[in-house]
Amino acid sequence: MVEYIQKTGLVKEDTAIGLVFPALFSIGVIMIAKNANDVHLDVDAVLLGELAFAPFDRLIISGADVGPKSLWIIGTILAITVGLLFAFFKELKISTFDAGLAASLGFSPVAIHYGLMTVSSVTTVGAFDAVGAILVVALMIAPAATAYLLTNELKRMLIYAICFGVCSAISGYWVAHWLDASIAGSITTMLGILFLAVYLFAPNKGVIAVLYREKQQRTEVSLLTFLLHLKNHTDERERHVNHLNEHINWQKVRSKSVLDLALKNNMILLDNNIVSLTEKGEAFTSKAINYIITNKDAQIEDMKDDFFLFRG
Repeated sequence: MVEYIQKTGLVKEDTAIGLVFPALFSIGVIMIAKNANDVHLDVDAVLLGELAFAPFDRLIISGADVGPKSLWIIGTILAITVGLLFAFFKELKISTFDAGLAASLGFSPVAIHYGLMTVSSVTTVGAFDAVGAILVVALMIAPAATAYLLTNELKRMLIYAICFGVCSAISGYWVAHWLDASIAGSITTMLGILFLAVYLFAPNKGVIAVLYREKQQRTEVSLLTFLLHLKNHTDERERHVNHLNEHINWQKVRSKSVLDLALKNNMILLDNNIVSLTEKGEAFTSKAINYIITNKDAQIEDMKDDFFLFRG
């Protein structure tokens, strides 16, 4: 239904989800109120689940107790899901990321999409009884989102997501045991803590790494501006250290940091407080001007190792 509404082009996917899910949920509430009004529904069991009670719901076959029902249900779903993943991994990857290519290769992106949605739905429904709605949603989103912050390679992402889910489940169980709290709630909390840690400290996509990279780029843009200023001005008064902040409209602290960076990278010489470009600075600035004028990728490739700004 969500996809049908989205394909009309009148609303976006998130809007379609926001329309369909509350509508279906409301219909379910009305049906329960009309047909099962006398049935007591435990909110904690429905939303949070109770993993501690799962072993008491036994599966009896021909009078023989073969174990917890949830274990058999989830185990069967796991085996089917893993089997389908290994059997159709290539088709899933191609149809997910390039439906046009999948169709040209003879695959049916629509069939694969609905097959994936079917497996996801069966997994979700099978897990609801044991772990509750909150933990199902958390385990479907948080491990994958956390893994995505660490890698763009699909196979590695799947492995990371599995590891994050398992680690959160184990640590969450022991946290619940220590605090005498809900197991599902503790596992969900550990998933959130793990995601937050990766969100902040991931080496490439983490908040701290992004802020550092942006700061580095701002500094190096300032360095390039400074070098271009020296390239275009021959008057010693405009090259004097004390007047740089006036001519480029920088504060003294920023002027000093850029000056130190240029000296450190052997881009400039300082003689009687008069700044001049070195041969390296001249060559680099000429390359930068050439790139700015021509905007050719060849120039940017040559400068990648010299200047962080042009690494993309």
